[in-house]
Amino acid sequence: MKYQQVDETFKAVDAVAEEIFGGAVSAVLFDGPPLTLDDLLQQTSWVSQLAIYGSDVAAWRILQEHGLRPRLFVGHSMGEIPALVAAGAFSVEDGARIVAERLRALEEADLPAGRMAALTLDGQRTRQLLDLLDDPALVVAAENHDRQTVISGPEHSVRAALRVARELNAGGLLLASPFAFHHPALEPVRAPFAARIGGLLRQAPRTAVYSPILRRTYRADDDLATLLAEHLVRPVDFRGTVRSLYDGGVTTFVEAGGLGSLGRCVERVLADAGDLTVRSTFRLEADGRLGVEQAVTGLSGAAPDSFEQFWAAFGTRLVARVQAELAASAAALAGPAAPAPAAAAAPVPVSAAPAAPAPGGAPDREELFAELRSLYAQALEYPEEVFTEEVLLEAELGIDSVKQVELLTRVTGRYGLSPSDIRLSDHDTVGKVVDLLHARLASGDVSIAAA
Repeated sequence: MKYQQVDETFKAVDAVAEEIFGGAVSAVLFDGPPLTLDDLLQQTSWVSQLAIYGSDVAAWRILQEHGLRPRLFVGHSMGEIPALVAAGAFSVEDGARIVAERLRALEEADLPAGRMAALTLDGQRTRQLLDLLDDPALVVAAENHDRQTVISGPEHSVRAALRVARELNAGGLLLASPFAFHHPALEPVRAPFAARIGGLLRQAPRTAVYSPILRRTYRADDDLATLLAEHLVRPVDFRGTVRSLYDGGVTTFVEAGGLGSLGRCVERVLADAGDLTVRSTFRLEADGRLGVEQAVTGLSGAAPDSFEQFWAAFGTRLVARVQAELAASAAALAGPAAPAPAAAAAPVPVSAAPAAPAPGGAPDREELFAELRSLYAQALEYPEEVFTEEVLLEAELGIDSVKQVELLTRVTGRYGLSPSDIRLSDHDTVGKVVDLLHARLASGDVSIAAA
């Protein structure tokens, strides 16, 4: 590792991991060949959870070193832990300890298996869907924007909700989350988790931290252990938080960590805003630059210090770790910086005009490639030229799993095919997606699923 902030952050995380779990995160994250998303998901939960936490904190410390001074921090789900660390409420080591003890408390509770799923519906329509199912075990876990709401509950109930959603022409996918977070079923974990972290040294945050779960800013006299434990059973209102912050004068948002999933959520929530600036540290921007470069040059005025070396040294492996968070619940640290007016265009709607199947039932491969390329470019506001056969959809372009499912659903829907089972992690380039769809369209059997 050639970047000091990353080295220092993961040394602190490793110390906690060695103490509690008997192993180092860095050994998995940085030694050996880069990991795929499937490789990551096969790791034990503590590795991926602490790697995500470390990536968030390291990204923030890089931004801080280059002069970025945010007005407040916002965390999404587990991301509230690195948000509090960034604000100075906890040390890096104690933040890692909170993540570790959270996981241990959940594992030791021996709860019934639960799942989470993301639906391409707003919160109101999702609640109507849950009312239709009349299953009290299903709850809304997070509202991210008008086209993404996360539900949580027993696996059979979540799968039933997905089936009904697809019948209603809504996209959705199971998330690779180890637990059904933000659900009342986790109530037995709340008190033990709070007790485990209640003795950690905490300080009053030096910078304000706004919680999308509490829907308020943390106060100096808050019992942080109790509040962090309550997060397990309370929903996340990210959509409402972003709107409230914007209405309060925040116009610039910087995502520290992640591949741009939360940044795109902000853009979708504030699609009608004309003075919005959004930067995501690990997102590839339309001009080909890494988001962190735009963040430090465009917002703080400081020149980037060897970011190309930084990315070459460990970027691929950090991205692999962050992919787990995107698959799990987008729980990464989102830190809005001081307001700075800038124009931002709303996402371009994807055309729904049907295409006619090619003779023989399946479209020509070149035709299918051109269609996917056009759809992705319109939806993400990228030049079509970036969508080559080999480009990695998530690792290089930051297209999250939910968005991939939504786009694939639209493409297959044009040919009247019913959805069924595509492993997104096995088809991480445009070329692979085209090959798979071409074969499935020929057979008339398409199904879409999460990793």
